[in-house]
Parts: sequence; C-alpha cells; structure tokens
Amino acid sequence: MASNTVSVVTDSTAALPPDLVREVGLTVVPLSVVLDDEPATDDGPVDAELARALRSGGRMTTSQPPPEAFARVYAALADRGAGTIVSVHISGELSGTSRSAAEAARAASVPVYVVDSRTVALGTGFAAVAAARAANAGASVEEILTTAGDVADRSAVLFAVQDLAYLARGGRIGAAKAFLGSVLGVRPVLRVSDGKIGVAESVRGASRAARRLVELGLEAARGLAPDAVDVAVHHFAAEEQANRVAADLARGLDDEGLDHAAVVISEVTAVVGVHTGPGVLGVVVAPRAHTGD
Repeated sequence: MASNTVSVVTDSTAALPPDLVREVGLTVVPLSVVLDDEPATDDGPVDAELARALRSGGRMTTSQPPPEAFARVYAALADRGAGTIVSVHISGELSGTSRSAAEAARAASVPVYVVDSRTVALGTGFAAVAAARAANAGASVEEILTTAGDVADRSAVLFAVQDLAYLARGGRIGAAKAFLGSVLGVRPVLRVSDGKIGVAESVRGASRAARRLVELGLEAARGLAPDAVDVAVHHFAAEEQANRVAADLARGLDDEGLDHAAVVISEVTAVVGVHTGPGVLGVVVAPRAHTGD
C-alpha cells in the first residue's frame, strides 16, 4: 500500500451489507449495545432475540465507540500504509460517534479527516461508500471529502416505525411528537433533516405507511435526476415487508426511467434497532457519485 493511500472508515450504524464493505475496502468501527446488562458489539444485523426482548420491555442501552477504539483502527490503517484517513459517521445530533472519532484523530500518526454525515443508516453508508470508491479511483483528499459531503447532504432518509416510544426513550425525538404513535392505527413517517429526526407526516395503517415510503422515495429520486441514484430499504424484523417495498421501488424507478443501481435490502444493526423498535421500515435514496470507476 503506497504512503499516499487514503483509507475510509465508517461506523456500524451505516448498516452496510458486508459484501459491499469488502468490495470497496471500508473499515467499520462498531458501536455497542447492552441488553439486560449483557454487552454486545454492534457488528451485524439484529436478531430475533433482540426483537423479542424489545417487545417484552427488556432494558436496552447503546453507546458510541470510545476514542481508544478509533485510535486503534487509525493506528492499524497507518501501519498498513495509509497516508491519510477519511472517517465518515452518523449525525452528531444523534450520536457522539463523530466526536469520539475527532478526539482520536487529533492524536493519530497520519492526518484524519472526520466527516459528520448529518444523517444515519445508509445515508451515512452510501456517503462512506462513495468516499471509498473515490479513494480507490485515486481522487485527492479534497475530492473525497467533497464527494462524501455531497452524497450525505443530498440523500433522503425516510422511515416508518410502529411506535415512536423507542425513539422518545432514547432522546432522539421529543415526547410530544411521540404521542402521535399512541393514536390507534397511526404510523408516523419520519425524515432525517439537518442531522435530526422529525415527523414528516403520519398515515393510518402499516400498508399505507409502506406505500408512502415508496412514494416519497420515488419523489426523492426524481429530485436527484438526471443523476443516477443508490437506493436502499432498511428493516428490523420485517423482511417480508422490506422485500415488497424494495420491489415496488425498483418497479417505480424503472417505470419512470430513473437511473438507479440495484435496490439494497439491509436489516439495521442492533444500535439502530434499539432506537427504532421492531417493525421499522426505511428507505434511503442518495446520488451515485461519479468516481470514474
């Protein structure tokens, strides 16, 4: 590895499929989740046990990686020949992850540029992937940072939850807004905007919420045209519904002649699942950066 090589790091909340991580050469730093006093590393999709525990009122906490975790990753990459590191992370409004990364960056042996994506899930993930692809194509650090920032800024992250109580419990949304979730049959559709989660609208019934996610995803893709888009569907313990949403999105994109990559279906990791609750469905639409590869 040449000394001018740029390595790209992200965190587990990006919910990137492992094959995509390997394809572009990303390094993923996991967050942590504690279920009923049992700590675990956030290094993969959630499992049925977590869904059952959440539904039964199990005690859950999450935490960002400490600066020491990032320091170890940065040191290992430098030892392997990285001359510069770009570290792309979940919104600082939702997690202290980017602050931990920034603290570690100050003591690193090579320059480390920390990017607060101001978004979450594959909004962050697609930005990190775009940065890695740009690095692999030989782009400069400035070009890589611009690419990551542009993809993150222009991405749309939308999701529908069964119950806003999970987000309220973790302080990610206000208690007053969470009250919407207690109204019989109402499913809030949320959007990440300026790094924060807010209620975009509310609809009645799970099927209508899923349809609305598709409609809003297509609207976001039209807004990015003629750029090609990356599209993802997230879920937690809702694989069947996620597959339907992905198929509807792909069909709609094709019908409208919108340029897009294959729709990625990705179950969220445990840290995101703790805050959204079981049954969440999400749609992410991001511009596909031109990297020359």
